[in-house]
Amino acid sequence: MATPHAPITQIAAPESQGFDPRRLARIKPKMQAHVDSGNFSGITTLIARRGKIIHFDHSGVRDKASQEPLDSSTIFRIYSMTKPIVCTALMTLYEEARFHLFDPLTKYLPAFAKVKVWNGDGQPLVDPVRPVLIRDLFTHTAGLTYSFLEDTPVSKMYLDAGLLSNSEASLESVITELARLPLAYQPGSRWHYSMSIDVLAHLIEVLSDRPLQDFLKERVFSPLGMSDTGFSVPAQSCSRVAAMYGHPDIATHQFTEMVTSATGPVDVSKTYPVDNTTTFARGGHGLFSTAADFLRFAQMLLNRGELDGDRIISPAIADLMHSNHLPSNLMPYSIAIVAMPGYGFGLGSRVLMDPAGSGLPGSAGEFGWAGAANTYFWVDPKLELVGIFMTQHMISIEPAQRDFQVLAYQALVE
Repeated sequence: MATPHAPITQIAAPESQGFDPRRLARIKPKMQAHVDSGNFSGITTLIARRGKIIHFDHSGVRDKASQEPLDSSTIFRIYSMTKPIVCTALMTLYEEARFHLFDPLTKYLPAFAKVKVWNGDGQPLVDPVRPVLIRDLFTHTAGLTYSFLEDTPVSKMYLDAGLLSNSEASLESVITELARLPLAYQPGSRWHYSMSIDVLAHLIEVLSDRPLQDFLKERVFSPLGMSDTGFSVPAQSCSRVAAMYGHPDIATHQFTEMVTSATGPVDVSKTYPVDNTTTFARGGHGLFSTAADFLRFAQMLLNRGELDGDRIISPAIADLMHSNHLPSNLMPYSIAIVAMPGYGFGLGSRVLMDPAGSGLPGSAGEFGWAGAANTYFWVDPKLELVGIFMTQHMISIEPAQRDFQVLAYQALVE
């Protein structure tokens, strides 16, 4: 096992990395305005360029009740930002030729051998026109779905099966239950956000014969020194976990058990437990992390697989992951009502194809992802830039993430 690294703490002068300090100073008041409006309890923002942190700031509190301020030690539930980590871990097995992207899923998970496809109300289920491939799972084109993105018979089946709501269930049991349900769409026919990364997480367990949490620690967290990242939080660190807030709208009831009010704390203790160290490990969500820890992961990706002498994946595999794998007829894609113009999709992350089409500043090849509680990151290889946005607010339509990204790029002048 590699020697753990201390968290990145070096703060470089913005000018040394091509940033105008006066322009960079525009971030703080804008983030504070989002907090003051009551939309967020607190926001952490981080920008690094060429491995140097040039902005690491916090607005608001981690808990409204205690008024404990956000700081660099605050731990966040990162929800779907778990996905790129799991996909990267699985690609370390790809490097060992343990599987190939065009292998059928049933080669490794035979429970899916009898899967059928939904064919409309009142119609009998039909056979898949082709097998589900491993690459389909990475790219959300396998025909799977979520229980909260749409109101369809298949999503209702997911809901009734409790695929997202039972934190006591093992990952294996969740995927076994998922394999009993029909696909919502024919494999390869459309991009649809789904539980496919949970299936890949279980594939890690099958191929490695190790629990997911142990494999992630061995292949990613320990080598990168991500000491505050995992599927549970040690008792001595629980006070550092930011409280969750949010609105009782789309998706919230799937991730949580209770919403006390439109602006009150959300109880995620049963579906995203802090202290469950035995069974709660997922591929699509579940990890806790800090901004500093996640920076180490993102910087490794920016470095094409390596950080501080520890190589997680090779440059060739890193490039393969962050290339577009979607055919043109499946772009642009959307997550529910949120369109993603200008973007393709790689092996677990979005990939910017057309900056002008996206409506945001950035370079072709930029990649990253987000989480349901408004966590967000991007990596811009051309400009050697990483941006991280952390808060704990479920399903908000506030443009705070976009504001932060615009303000980061407008401050970059060299």
